[in-house]
Amino acid sequence: MAGKLSKERSLEETPTWAVAIVCFVLVLISIIIEHVIHLIGKWLAKRHKRALFEAFEKIKSEVMLLGFISLLLTVGQTPISKICISKAVAATWHPCKKKQESKLSHDYDNSHRRLLLVSDPGESIRRVLASASDDKCAAKDKVAFVSAYGIHQLHIFIFVLAVFHVLYCIITLALSRTKMRKWKAWEMETRTTDYQFSNDPERFRFARDTSFGRRHLNFWSHCPFLLWIVCFFRQFVRSVPKVDYLTLRHGFIMAHLGPQSHVKFNFHEYIKRALEGDFKVVVGISPTIWFCAVLFLLSNTNGWKSYLWLPFIPLIIILLVGTKLQVIITKMGLRIQERGEVVKGTPLVQPGDDLFWFKQPRLILYLINFVLFQNAFQLAFLAWTLYEFGIKSCFHENSEDVIIRISMGVLIQILCSYMTLPLHALVTQVRNKLASC
Repeated sequence: MAGKLSKERSLEETPTWAVAIVCFVLVLISIIIEHVIHLIGKWLAKRHKRALFEAFEKIKSEVMLLGFISLLLTVGQTPISKICISKAVAATWHPCKKKQESKLSHDYDNSHRRLLLVSDPGESIRRVLASASDDKCAAKDKVAFVSAYGIHQLHIFIFVLAVFHVLYCIITLALSRTKMRKWKAWEMETRTTDYQFSNDPERFRFARDTSFGRRHLNFWSHCPFLLWIVCFFRQFVRSVPKVDYLTLRHGFIMAHLGPQSHVKFNFHEYIKRALEGDFKVVVGISPTIWFCAVLFLLSNTNGWKSYLWLPFIPLIIILLVGTKLQVIITKMGLRIQERGEVVKGTPLVQPGDDLFWFKQPRLILYLINFVLFQNAFQLAFLAWTLYEFGIKSCFHENSEDVIIRISMGVLIQILCSYMTLPLHALVTQVRNKLASC
């Protein structure tokens, strides 16, 4: 049997040139990555992108945290695998059914998870993957708390999570910038004579007859149920039309700068900087979010059918957030009408903290942060399980699982990055002072 199984050599039996080459390649790759990171940080600092630079530093710290977790797993692999628990406790909360586990165990023993054997100079045979701690637990009629091979798989998951964390940060900023790019044309339009003539500050009109009024002051605006229904669908089609952008721009300038700044002030650049500030919060991973990620791992238990409900939690949250932001804009329009039926010039919106949940505008940003990370975490978990166990594993007992998780992941990323986050920057920054700029 020993001849049929592959042998593994320790470093004392490995050529020094092989060890040196591996170390050289690892060091070279690390130096290149470190140099690229340094150049990116230097470029952001040179372009005076302070918020993006801080976000970049936060991403680095989060990746370093994941690396530290991986290091702790490496150091604690032996002590953890030596912890023994009873078979009754170990048989609970498994991701696979018992029949599936029996089949997987049989396939595992007949393929790549066989015990590797190594012959020492005395021709004695010793086990490599089946560690001494497993033998100790078996002698006590117990099993290891987490096997050494299981910890090795966790190493791979930490790496995949780090990659997905960086990817979702890049995609989030790219989609948000793409959405805001069309706002630049609207900003340039405010410099034209036609715009100044059509928005004559001395012109009197009924509030409901303005472009902003026709969009927001309707019969459904006064019914909370209909208001939420209409705003729910608005976030999918023209979530930020030109009339909303120009009206919110006017409200911000009148509140913080004065009417003489209408032509000179670049509101689009201000919102871009505001988005970068929001992005700095979005890329962070708070202890609460880490705790929710652990609960997500816990929920992948046989019988819970988590694939039918877990991916929809971030979707529901982001849809509620997008609808709430649309409701806030409409309520600002209702306040214009409450102040009087006739308006002078462009309708003047007056946002307030009371329009937000619990009077906490930052709560919406934290919800966006939660949704984005949980979405990236679920996609990373999906990619890891597909790589480690294949598409037919018990993690994906039904093909609908993979389809739902991928489709929800893509949909949530687009909704969050392309629609909700730019809209949040526009709505919340209108109420802020110019000092933040």
